[in-house]
Amino acid sequence: MSKSKPIMIISGVALAAVLAGVVSFTAGAPDSGGSSGSSAAAEVSAEPGGPVYPELEAYARRDAADKLALGRADAPVVLIEYADFKCGYCGKFARDTEPELMKKYVDNGTLRIEWRNFPIFGEESDAAARASWAAGQQGRFWEFHKAAYAEGAKEKGFGKDRLDALAKEAGVPDLARFAKDTDGAAARAAVSKDQEQGYSLGATSTPSFLVNGRPIAGAQPMETFVEAIEAAAKTAKTAKAGKSAKPSEAGR
Repeated sequence: MSKSKPIMIISGVALAAVLAGVVSFTAGAPDSGGSSGSSAAAEVSAEPGGPVYPELEAYARRDAADKLALGRADAPVVLIEYADFKCGYCGKFARDTEPELMKKYVDNGTLRIEWRNFPIFGEESDAAARASWAAGQQGRFWEFHKAAYAEGAKEKGFGKDRLDALAKEAGVPDLARFAKDTDGAAARAAVSKDQEQGYSLGATSTPSFLVNGRPIAGAQPMETFVEAIEAAAKTAKTAKAGKSAKPSEAGR
């Protein structure tokens, strides 16, 4: 099995290289990081009309008990976001695009958003990821997410005192439990699981997305996500209609 060499395209737009259906994201990555795979190429781009890899749809957990997800577990479209709280472009997406996607698609049941902690910028990134998971255990992940991605928040860092302050701002009710959970083995395991999933895709940059198996690199404009979600919803609707038609056809 040969190792793939990710190809960087300036400004996080399109790149290639990976294993049999597994993608390599590199735009906006820090200096370190990488992944290996075989030589089958997969295109990753900002284009909503880019290729879809059905095998990547299985990365969606669709767990109704997932505290780091929004929307119906059976929504026709799942957007998976791999992100880091120290990533400026992730913050831009969180402030400018994600709230609109929630209003437009999550609220009507079309879209589910699943978060994956993907800390790639060092110890503070990892601490913030664990803290977000800990906030989620008390039902305050998305409130923590909003506070941590507020304009100017990342410039204040994510030291222990700052994370405690963000938890208070997010309305985490039990701060002692929050502190314990943040430093606990369960948080480390959860973050590691998300990281491993991201790296298995070849992701070395944030934010990186999957929309029903379609990779999108970078904090692209709202229109890119709208077109990708609309296309995925249409495909899901067609597939569902096809499955519904099969029994009657079989009885002819």
